Amino acid sequence: MLAVAAPAPDDRGSAAWAFEVKWDGVRCVVGTRGDGTVRLGARTGTDITARYPELAALGARLRGRDAVLDGEVVVLDEGGRPDFGLLQRRMGVTGPGRAAALARTLPVRLVLFDITRLDGASLLRVPYEERRGLLAGLGLDDGPHWSVPAHLRGRGHEAWRTTLDHGYEGIVAKRLSSPYTPGVRSPHWRKTRHLVTLDVVLGGWNEGRGGLGGLPGSVLVGVAEGAGLRYAGAVGSGLSGDERRELARYFRVLARDTSPFAGPVDVAAPHFAEPRLVAEVAFSGWTSSGLLRQPVWHRLRPDLTRLD
Repeated sequence: MLAVAAPAPDDRGSAAWAFEVKWDGVRCVVGTRGDGTVRLGARTGTDITARYPELAALGARLRGRDAVLDGEVVVLDEGGRPDFGLLQRRMGVTGPGRAAALARTLPVRLVLFDITRLDGASLLRVPYEERRGLLAGLGLDDGPHWSVPAHLRGRGHEAWRTTLDHGYEGIVAKRLSSPYTPGVRSPHWRKTRHLVTLDVVLGGWNEGRGGLGGLPGSVLVGVAEGAGLRYAGAVGSGLSGDERRELARYFRVLARDTSPFAGPVDVAAPHFAEPRLVAEVAFSGWTSSGLLRQPVWHRLRPDLTRLD
């Protein structure tokens, strides 16, 4: 079951909803027959059990229970927040030796938030609130690599402020009475991301492909720090055709041969420019390497731009 991107219910209507953390990870469906084994499946149905050997112990914890659980695999940073950049180092690794080594040095955590089958009975038509109670009754709160995070019933504003203050990606609101509809992006589940805006300096661009040939596919942005202009990533999402053409004209005038950034740039064949253009972008947080996470272009800031 998938969530739609939508505003969270307001305080007047939140009594009919529960609120969970929106995790920055990959979806995972867990199946166990009660014999001590476990199978992990991706959203596409692909078997991903071999990628995360540290989760095999979940089968032993559920021995004797036939169950299908829904959750998300994450890797936590030093502050205890999900970091998708760290998780990417685990994704796609299926070799037993390499997967086992990564399980020791970069362990994942499986956050469980739903259950769709238990002891041979389908729970798809059972309301969310009752399903959560059944999930809580399995005693999976204290696992070495898994947990069942709490949800807040009818406390949307508190959930929003808490996740914002602790640096999580956002919240998911789930209607208490909703059934589980596999494969459906249902309005009974609503996901809302926290977005932060930031003024950044443009230090270059990366050429687009296809119809964007000769135009910026993305712009290279930085933030001013004591040591100079620190590279903060490439932003392409949100740029309109008119904005790309306008930026191309500016970049022709401001072109330079050397990088204006104090650190390395992680794109192939970058084009550099004098760092005089300032823009506003929205983003959902910072990666562990100091780059903008999920940046989206908002607008050029002519009031802050220096072209003289």
